Amino acid sequence: QVQLVESGGGLVQAGGFLRRPCAASGSIFSINSMGWYRQAPGKQRELVAGITRGGITNYADSVKGRFTISRDNAKNTVYLQMDSLKPGDTAVYYCNAAVLTTPPFRNLEVWGQGTLVTVSS
Repeated sequence: QVQLVESGGGLVQAGGFLRRPCAASGSIFSINSMGWYRQAPGKQRELVAGITRGGITNYADSVKGRFTISRDNAKNTVYLQMDSLKPGDTAVYYCNAAVLTTPPFRNLEVWGQGTLVTVSS
């Protein structure tokens, strides 16, 4: 069993920042890709940022230059630094990881519990 635990959400004013760690725990052999998704009211869930085990990153166009994703493989943790926040960033944010479990080896896609980020104008 593998769990992702997010922290760092909440209410912030436009122009402000948040740092979102997400830690994986459980029967983990290795973690391939990790990422953050978000879902705003009435919209589909979308990829915000992703990072491979080797550190290659990709971002949604809407957050490029404002958000930074990073990871600490030794701690099985991914971080999302969210700067210059806008009201349009308001959404429930979900952490995601592609995990290879300890024996018997299984590939799992694991999701965090989701945390609301509200950006006020």
